Amino acid sequence: MTTDCLFCRMASGEIPVAKVHEDDLVFAIRDINPQAPTHVLVLPVAHIGSAAELTEADAPLLGRLFSVAAKIAQQDGLEGGWRLVSNVGPDGGQTVPHLHMHLLGGRSMHWPPG
Repeated sequence: MTTDCLFCRMASGEIPVAKVHEDDLVFAIRDINPQAPTHVLVLPVAHIGSAAELTEADAPLLGRLFSVAAKIAQQDGLEGGWRLVSNVGPDGGQTVPHLHMHLLGGRSMHWPPG
């Protein structure tokens, strides 16, 4: 955990937030500026700056992030499909330097994304 990281402070409980999911590796919260009817952030509890910092050793964590996203998508009734996105760096649209995945659904997604 880094004390200046917004998501680390949420993970630790220092900043109270309603969590859609929480376990020892991963937590999930609804985005405060949703871009789709379902817009949930799925995050590791441990601080990782972005996907660019991941290594093969992180494979179990990645599996957990994906499985939690799938569980939330099912709970939110996204039978028609959903999108999972991880932005990396400022040019990729990452605004908080803590790895997180955006689970988006509940509407038709277009390609290419913005």
